[in-house]
Amino acid sequence: MKRIVFAVAIVGGLLLTSCESDDNGGDIGATCSDGVMNGDETGIDCGGSCAPCETAIENPATYLFSRNGESTVSFSGQTTRLKMGDEIVSALKNPMMTADELLAMYAHAMGDMNFEDAELNASDKNMRSKTAASADFFSSNATDQALIRADFDQWLTAQAEEVFPNWNVAASAGMVGQLPDGASTRYVNEKGLEYDQLWTKGLIGALTADQLLNNYLSPAVLDAGENIADNDNGTPAEGKTYTNMEHKWDEAYGYAYGLNADAANPNADLGADSFLNKYIGRVEGDDDFAGIADEIFQAFKLGRAAIVAKQYDVRDEQAAILRKKISEVIGIRAVYYLQQAKVSLDQESPAYGTAFHDLSEGYGFIYSLQFTRKPSSNEPYFTKSEVDAFLVDLLDDGANGLWDVELATLDSLAAAIADRFEFTLEQAAE
Repeated sequence: MKRIVFAVAIVGGLLLTSCESDDNGGDIGATCSDGVMNGDETGIDCGGSCAPCETAIENPATYLFSRNGESTVSFSGQTTRLKMGDEIVSALKNPMMTADELLAMYAHAMGDMNFEDAELNASDKNMRSKTAASADFFSSNATDQALIRADFDQWLTAQAEEVFPNWNVAASAGMVGQLPDGASTRYVNEKGLEYDQLWTKGLIGALTADQLLNNYLSPAVLDAGENIADNDNGTPAEGKTYTNMEHKWDEAYGYAYGLNADAANPNADLGADSFLNKYIGRVEGDDDFAGIADEIFQAFKLGRAAIVAKQYDVRDEQAAILRKKISEVIGIRAVYYLQQAKVSLDQESPAYGTAFHDLSEGYGFIYSLQFTRKPSSNEPYFTKSEVDAFLVDLLDDGANGLWDVELATLDSLAAAIADRFEFTLEQAAE
């Protein structure tokens, strides 16, 4: 157990007294100068005549929280959407799928038979309604929301109507078709882009990061309505074991870890889905960024423990860490793919299949930059207009898009992205 102690001044004075944690997985007890106050599984009470009290928020070893012997952790909706996403990723490799079928999977309606998993068909959840849907970035920005959702619709449609009919055609500059990439085959449009990679990597930002960073970790959502009062009083949501505030934090957690076999200890099997979880693992595997997965996990746990303890300043500090680190994951992978593509292109016989696969993933991660979030800020690391300009630059070195891309363009884009973060181009390149 990692033990982090925060001094909380309840009233003026100099005396700080100890608080002792119980063994309730992140639940807090408090001992003050006038005796043991009502410290139980609902959090901390240093009321009455208690002088300034030092409270201990104990970060549990795993993401397990309970009340009255029942788990208070729930993120089933996030698990459902991630499962839907993984089925769509597979469908994007099936040339028998139609555009209507792919679009119906993305905008699933309850009861429609869109998926192999019957539970998904019975669900009232879908991915499209949560794309570019955060409270902070899109509640009053319907114009950009519509443009972004139209991009994802268009990529699904184009995969079915442009790429699938040319599944067995050799691609070339200006020609849709397939390219060899070692033991794999890549399927690209006339400019060399893989629509399936644009869709999948773009949703890492537009759905998972946007919902996590700009929606569920937002005070506008965490503190909505009576959430603070209910959490202060330990009042669960109707018919539930958790308070609304606890649940909102858990839903953010679910977008990162909703498909892990052991979601309470997810770092043991990073790569459990095709979205954010996979790339937390990839960045963790880079020696330059080793430890980032644990930083993210620790912030999630401590923030949740702080909600139990009613220490909302600590909660918000952890949200700021999550915004920074998860945004870094997206920025690092954008730079990584741009730089990896250079290696494949800078050869006497360029490996176009490998390079275009990397650049398609890079395109998706660049697209995702507009959904990142500066810590303690209401702004993304890159605006939509900046991202749109980057994507134009990537395809603008000639009439044939990636077939004409220049190495200097890849370096320029990568450097511009790295400069906005606290890592170097060299660190992210390999």
